[in-house]
Amino acid sequence: MRIREIAAGLQFPEGPVAMDDGSVLLVEIARGTLTRVTPDGRASVVAELGGGPNGAAIGPDGAAYVTNNGGFQWHRRPDGQLRPGQQGDGYSGGRIERVNLSTGRVERVYDRCDGESLRGPNDLVFDAHGNLYFSDLGKIRTRDMDRGALYHAKADGSAITCIAPSIMSPNGIGLSPDGRTLYYAETEGARLWAMDLAEPGRIDRRKPPAPPGVRVLASAPGGHHQYFDSLAVDAFGNVCVATILHGGITVVAPDGGVISHVPMPDRYTTNICFGGKDMRTAFITLSGTGRLVAVDDWPVPGLRLHFNA
Repeated sequence: MRIREIAAGLQFPEGPVAMDDGSVLLVEIARGTLTRVTPDGRASVVAELGGGPNGAAIGPDGAAYVTNNGGFQWHRRPDGQLRPGQQGDGYSGGRIERVNLSTGRVERVYDRCDGESLRGPNDLVFDAHGNLYFSDLGKIRTRDMDRGALYHAKADGSAITCIAPSIMSPNGIGLSPDGRTLYYAETEGARLWAMDLAEPGRIDRRKPPAPPGVRVLASAPGGHHQYFDSLAVDAFGNVCVATILHGGITVVAPDGGVISHVPMPDRYTTNICFGGKDMRTAFITLSGTGRLVAVDDWPVPGLRLHFNA
């Protein structure tokens, strides 16, 4: 596969969203912005968000919804690559934000559920009904950490439910083509999980194994010391998971078999999304080196998301 560089000099980009006009929306976590990258590589700030904007998706109203983790500490590796660390000194709280793409106006949609504050919202996906699922990775500090959770919420801010509390480092999140399976990537254990849905926002607890309705689909390739980050689903239902340290995209079949690992020139390969007229262009964030790249001949078309514009 030929890797085409679109933009460089980004400050830990993640959460790419391929737009119909050929541009790519993404977050720059270390910069605290929602940014638009045009096909010729120009990057412009859509909104100043602060904290740690971590993931983005287009909602049913055409606005961009952003998971904001509240902020990290940042470290520069000896090889020059940037990486996030524990909770930042200026941590501003986890939240879900809505950005008007025409004006750049930012609204806070959620910052708590059932009285408990969100800690480190990470990634999100909208279902066919216009509701969102999002992951909260939690936060790590010097001597303790918050465990993560998965949530289901209405886009208008009127209702939010925790559907999977107290889980370890949930990161990327996505839905199967039929919307009946929710996938999430566990960062620390480098495992891909699948959850059967009885209906939107409710796990089907009638299905085995234990815990009912929840199963490990796959583990990261390359042995220990690998991590899973964000993911996207292709038109055949395969789950394409960004793999940190192993540096690339791991493609997992719906039955859990690992189809392939597509290497990338950055150990902090963090996100993938699909776009282009035939959905065969994969846009990938190489966050350690601050680049957005594209692969124009991805073997399988990506799954078209419900509300991208």
